[in-house]
Amino acid sequence: MVNHISTEVLILGTGIAGATTALALADAGIPVTVVTRANRPEDTNTYWAQGGIIYEGDDDSPALLAEDIVRAGAGHSNPEAVRILAEEGPVAVREVLLARVDVPFDLAGDGDLSLALEGGHSLPRIIHAADATGKAIEIGLIQAMDAHPNITLLTGHTAVDLLTPSHHSMDRLSVYQPRSCVGAYLLDQASGEVRRCIARMTVLATGGLGQIFLRSTNPVGSRGDGLAMAERAEARIINAEFVQFHPTAFFRQGAVRFLVSEAVRGAGARLVHADGEPFMQNHDPQWKDLAPRDVVARSIHREMLARDVNNVYLDLRSYVPRDEILRHFPTIYEQALEYGVDITEDLVPVVPAAHYACGGVWVDEWGQTTLKNLYAVGEVACTGLHGANRLASTSLLEGLVWGRRAAQHIQSHLSAQTLYDADLIPTWAVTGDAVADPALLTQDMSVIKHIMWNYVGLVRTGPRLARALRDLHSLESEIESFYRTRRLTDDLIGLRNAVRTAIIVTNAAWRNKVSMGCHYRE
Repeated sequence: MVNHISTEVLILGTGIAGATTALALADAGIPVTVVTRANRPEDTNTYWAQGGIIYEGDDDSPALLAEDIVRAGAGHSNPEAVRILAEEGPVAVREVLLARVDVPFDLAGDGDLSLALEGGHSLPRIIHAADATGKAIEIGLIQAMDAHPNITLLTGHTAVDLLTPSHHSMDRLSVYQPRSCVGAYLLDQASGEVRRCIARMTVLATGGLGQIFLRSTNPVGSRGDGLAMAERAEARIINAEFVQFHPTAFFRQGAVRFLVSEAVRGAGARLVHADGEPFMQNHDPQWKDLAPRDVVARSIHREMLARDVNNVYLDLRSYVPRDEILRHFPTIYEQALEYGVDITEDLVPVVPAAHYACGGVWVDEWGQTTLKNLYAVGEVACTGLHGANRLASTSLLEGLVWGRRAAQHIQSHLSAQTLYDADLIPTWAVTGDAVADPALLTQDMSVIKHIMWNYVGLVRTGPRLARALRDLHSLESEIESFYRTRRLTDDLIGLRNAVRTAIIVTNAAWRNKVSMGCHYRE
């Protein structure tokens, strides 16, 4: 048979986790194929990360960072994952982002790296590139991948499903073998062709799921693709109920919702009502505006309900000098100005929005999933680091650290794996030529977003979750029958994955009766 790609390692995703894995393997002489559904490889959650990445502060220590992570995670963090990140994080930043990629982080007056304070941190330890840190990191990583002879980058290719012999092989005796992954079906969006990509090892680095909610800071591709594919392949998934809502997304009817970095509050800005009255001291007297994100987001939610308003505000003008605002937050300044808000003079309208999935595909300390030869890194994975609520600026560092660890483990085990026989994996069966009606896809996606926002959002109840599950299962049945009779497109694949991911999150929320971290049940 033809119509297939063979590669040593297949990496699905081009954010910090996938790119770090790819570079580490390629530097070791291992050919890798990196795939993204986006037409531009930098179109990732990493690119939009504003605040920064944890490094190490003055008088800092792994123990102190670990203490902050565990406190933010509501005591639910995996101790081994916390230890690994706290000990290996600064080294990874130095060796990859500073030495290998040369990210232009901001410098202080003395020439040292500028350190910022963010919510939940006991001291300044966040390094940044103004308020576009993720952009600087992502551009550096993409340039390094583009220049590497051992990396093949496929843009505009959507992963349809993971290839698992127990599900797909024409050798039916494969069902008696331990579950494993041998690659993925990939849709070439330009041609409409679905090809098999056979790999010795496969790495999921597909990012988050924020787009299953009505309000989100995530780009359009963050619809839970990796999570849904992993579940269909029967990989273990944990902590899916812990979806973190960022407290401060810019709010304007008709405006693109963008994140207003936590570093803004770290610099001194306060959350206020339209009259300029601060309120966080009423909800968390100790940390006030720098309380962990779940506390701040729920506090805003309560204030909006109590006053029957659509949003609250961030006040920079009263607390942060104008030149500091322009120097540290130029991107936010420009974005808000497009909608008539001058953050140096006006109150900034904000609302909570779905931001980060603390749970995901279970992995061990090396990024291994419960499926042989399948790894997961970054937001799609759950190392247990974040517990029930992520500490600010740990996500980029987690992707960096586990990207390196997964590459290290793959490098030492790759030679023991044979390339699966592509002839045993069937070519993709085309079941219909009709193109899915875009209006139907848009409507179904809108229904998912509204169900998740209203019933599985910041505050959850038993009846809301039960209603969500009924509605989502009914919708999934419709979408699956639609999926099997229409020509494959990226939007159709995304819709299928979004409804499955919504069910995964809602089921986890239903099962967990105890409020903790960013999972809050009344």
